[in-house]
Amino acid sequence: MMAPCPRFPSTFGLQSGYGSNIMELPRLAIPFLLRCFFMKEDNNGNNKSDVNIGDVAARVVRLDDQDSLAEEMREIGVSPEGVNIMAPKGVHRVVRLTGVPLKAAILLKQEMLAKGGEAAVPWDVACLNADRTDMLLMGTLRQYRRVLDSLRSQPFGLPAIAGVIEDALEAWDCRLRHEPVKLRSGGHTLRFGSKTYIMGILNVTPDSFSDGGKYLDPDRAVARARELVEYGADIIDVGGESTRPGSDPVPEEEEIARVIPVVERLVREVPVPISVDTCKSGVARRALEAGAHIINDISALRFDPGLGSLVAQYDVPVILMHMQGMPKDMQVNPHYDDVIREIYDFLRESIKRALDLGVKRENIIIDPGIGFGKTTEHNLEILRRLDEFRSLGRPILVGTSRKSFIGNVLGLPVDQRVEGTAATVALAIARGVDIVRVHDVREMVRVARMADAILREEVLERDER
Repeated sequence: MMAPCPRFPSTFGLQSGYGSNIMELPRLAIPFLLRCFFMKEDNNGNNKSDVNIGDVAARVVRLDDQDSLAEEMREIGVSPEGVNIMAPKGVHRVVRLTGVPLKAAILLKQEMLAKGGEAAVPWDVACLNADRTDMLLMGTLRQYRRVLDSLRSQPFGLPAIAGVIEDALEAWDCRLRHEPVKLRSGGHTLRFGSKTYIMGILNVTPDSFSDGGKYLDPDRAVARARELVEYGADIIDVGGESTRPGSDPVPEEEEIARVIPVVERLVREVPVPISVDTCKSGVARRALEAGAHIINDISALRFDPGLGSLVAQYDVPVILMHMQGMPKDMQVNPHYDDVIREIYDFLRESIKRALDLGVKRENIIIDPGIGFGKTTEHNLEILRRLDEFRSLGRPILVGTSRKSFIGNVLGLPVDQRVEGTAATVALAIARGVDIVRVHDVREMVRVARMADAILREEVLERDER
């Protein structure tokens, strides 16, 4: 029990049963109490400190989410009640909103300020000269909770805006533990968030930029797939049409002739899911009939109106990729005013399109389309800010393998880009991606496993058991 301070005012309640728990004391009492504990008087009645700071040290700790902060608090002995109260106060988030109606923006800024947060708006909003505006919200998770509770009773569409903000925050902080995706055959289940999945590339084309012509023969293609699985591939992605910059479309029947014989054998002969890289519903239908598990569409269901409904009918995952232009012209001076915002908005609309066509949300995977209508600078910016796409709430795939931006940075030809690819894969995993699509499976499996051991504690714990 603490000794009562003789000068402690009775109005602070010390003598009213507060005991030794400082957290129970009235807020105004705490500074006075601390002064009693830590200050002494010398012989002349002057206060002096008897504390020798000794080896006090300070370090900045990186705690990006509430769970990490709570664990750090528990390590230093904070009580469970204190952890619950303080953890939401220690995690700060910046949320960018786009297209907010003016009246809603004004009220939202007031609410953020009233709850101790901040909201940045353009000067036009202050001058009432804008119909809609972008905003940057800045606050702790605790402040956001209080703001969102208040917005739900406000006018001007603010309850709906509160839902948008809440969805983005939850998607960011869920650590991408999406619901398991059970594939329709073969007993396969994708548990995104538990590990990084390696998608091995199998191009059955004569003209792909990296391995064109190597696996046109079905026997060689199947042998290569087996090799990729032996190296550790979790998924095999079969493509029968090159989409390298400058390439022309392949007739549907020719693509079918390249892809289907290989898929028919792979579903019987390899123990991992088979993805088919196509934007044609005719090819996809034949592949799904043959037993393929995933459709990988570079057009995000834009090129063929029947592909989305087909994916919904077969209830299979679909990968929606961003691309500016067409493969033939996509690298002819690609331009963006805001590359991350434009890709984000594209993928958000692509998700809506897929849902409207009947595709289940849990079957949607997104891909920012590195190398598809982007300059080297665009691709590097996407990699730096990959984690911003987490707010879309869907698993993320990236394909950087051997691409030209790596060659441009390192000054190396396509067959010498393994290390550059490894750097992009490691960074992508650190930014929260779920699938990496690669040629060099053996090497990238090692990169991913090491990155997962650093970033996903349960992976290391599972391997040690």
